[in-house]
Amino acid sequence: MTTAPHSAHRPEPLWQPGPDRIAGAQVTRFHTWAAAHHGAPAPTPGDPAASYADLHRWSVDDLPAFWRAVAAWFDVRFATPYETVLADRAMPGARWFPGATLNYAAHALRAAEDPARADEPALLYVDETHEPTPVTWRRLRAQVGSLAAELRRLGVRPGDRVSGYLPNVPEAVVALLATAAVGGVWTSCAPDFGARSVLDRFQQIEPVVLFTVDGYRYGGKEHDRRDTVTELRAELPTLRAVVHIPLLGTPAPEGALNWSDLTGNDTEPVYEQVPFDHPLWVLYSSGTTGLPKAIVQSQGGILLEHLKQTGLHCDLGPDDRFFWYTSTGWMMWNFLVAGLLVGSTIVLYDGSPGHPDIAAQWRVAEATRATVFGTSAAYVMACRKAGIHPARDLDLSAVTCVATTGSPLPPDGFRWLHDSFAESGADLWTASVSGGTDVCSCFAGAVPTLPVHIGELQAPCLGTDLQAWDPQGKPVIDEVGELVVTNPMPSMPTRFWNDPDGTRYHDSYFDMYPGVWRHGDWITVTSRGSVIIHGRSDSTLNRQGVRMGSADIYEAVERLPEIRESLVIGLELPDGGYWMPLFVHLAPGSTLDDALRDRIKRTIREQLSPRHVPDDIIEAPGVPHTLTGKRIEVPVKRLLQGTPLDKAVNPGSVDNLELLHFYEQVARDRAQ
Repeated sequence: MTTAPHSAHRPEPLWQPGPDRIAGAQVTRFHTWAAAHHGAPAPTPGDPAASYADLHRWSVDDLPAFWRAVAAWFDVRFATPYETVLADRAMPGARWFPGATLNYAAHALRAAEDPARADEPALLYVDETHEPTPVTWRRLRAQVGSLAAELRRLGVRPGDRVSGYLPNVPEAVVALLATAAVGGVWTSCAPDFGARSVLDRFQQIEPVVLFTVDGYRYGGKEHDRRDTVTELRAELPTLRAVVHIPLLGTPAPEGALNWSDLTGNDTEPVYEQVPFDHPLWVLYSSGTTGLPKAIVQSQGGILLEHLKQTGLHCDLGPDDRFFWYTSTGWMMWNFLVAGLLVGSTIVLYDGSPGHPDIAAQWRVAEATRATVFGTSAAYVMACRKAGIHPARDLDLSAVTCVATTGSPLPPDGFRWLHDSFAESGADLWTASVSGGTDVCSCFAGAVPTLPVHIGELQAPCLGTDLQAWDPQGKPVIDEVGELVVTNPMPSMPTRFWNDPDGTRYHDSYFDMYPGVWRHGDWITVTSRGSVIIHGRSDSTLNRQGVRMGSADIYEAVERLPEIRESLVIGLELPDGGYWMPLFVHLAPGSTLDDALRDRIKRTIREQLSPRHVPDDIIEAPGVPHTLTGKRIEVPVKRLLQGTPLDKAVNPGSVDNLELLHFYEQVARDRAQ
């Protein structure tokens, strides 16, 4: 195992929260209260790092006390009380809050009950015109009440699945909350998914209702999806109703119901009180091989996890406007909706991240006065490369935090964000976070009371027993190891939908270390308590026993202006050798000549490790991604090992299948 960088000394932090921010943070107030009422250790005066470390240790050592405290702090309304917090802590199969009943949607709409807030915006919807359209709490609650009543009239009962083929529009939020209100199980895909990708997901769970648009707008163009909707209707025989949302203004197709007819009654919502572990939604892994995993998460588990995450870690509350650039096909959309749980206004942007230019997301933040702005590491790096100055050129004075996820934020991204805001005098908290669809949350990331160090996530999240383990299952500090979670979290899947005996669930997380969740990332937990993400462990580069995450290579190589994107693969060869090619997608006008090859090799040798200089640098027409934007490393690795395309990858999970033929050809050429 290699020692990670940054950890042997105590570097200066990039950012340090001031005393007022620390004192006012909800996690600070929660800690003081939990110490007085729930047995948490008392905070250490003047030492927020020690205080958080103590609070975190308590939160994983005494899971029942911690989660009882979270439920009380956020005033979770149990219609029937729980018998105990954690009846069984085995993984998989932990049983949380048995006996309790509640409803997620009732909590998401609580702010509407406050007369002082009812006419404030719950949602701010922005399309590519960048003109925000508000939906008030009162209006949101009325639409959810009306739609929930209509769903019941259509025969939707607790446990029935309701699906959405929808962009990031207010109707999607209404449909999710109405489904949860009746005890149905929500699931969604974005309308840029093709029919096969959607059917690979929805056919597994057999929905009874489908909400759909006629099309969407992206990049200044209209995209008609009516033919795809026709195909979905034909291939989903369990559907009892299809609801048409005319985003492009077309009439409802034959046999479909009109959205406006179902949401126009000012109906008081009726919330089905369901057991804590009752399914709330089904999310899908990127499913790079086989069908996507249909991940079931519970109403109660998501409610508690998301209250903790939005309230304590993101420090969100009623005065905040929460914006994350996402689509309904990614777990971050579900996480964005969680802003409603703590009374925040959530910002829904439906459009291209780069239309009319690269500053589009920053313009949305300006137009909506977003306070917490979430985006991808890739977007931050693209902005840096484009040389823009968002905080100088736009009014981003409301933004107090920029959070990133999707892939590790390279050190240059931390510096660029900090410096871009500092030039306008802003005190920006940069929060790189990492988690997974599998728990619909973060394992490590934002803590408003802790310093930010370049290239590092601030700390493991509360209630998350995050460790780095070596192959023998021993925890390591300041060394690269497997990301494991050694105690259950409430939002862990209750099961996979299409997995009657639980085999696929078990094999996905618990095959390497029995009873311990292995996520599939390489991480370093530093002696300062921060976390460094190195990339996927199943595509980690291992040369002569020295392991390195692919993210480290990308961060170095993609600083070069000629490189648009790259993909590195490490292949163990049958003869015991190792082949490590680097595929590069060049910027327009660039040429992969010997001079550029030499600069790439020199960059990796000097900045990372001479052992991780690639054996070959190959120009590629592009880098394939999953539908949620992650580089596809493992399937390309399988292709290069000679696995046929149909066995190496699920075609419906790839953004550009044609690109994979290029990598297939590389494998054929090598085999000759």
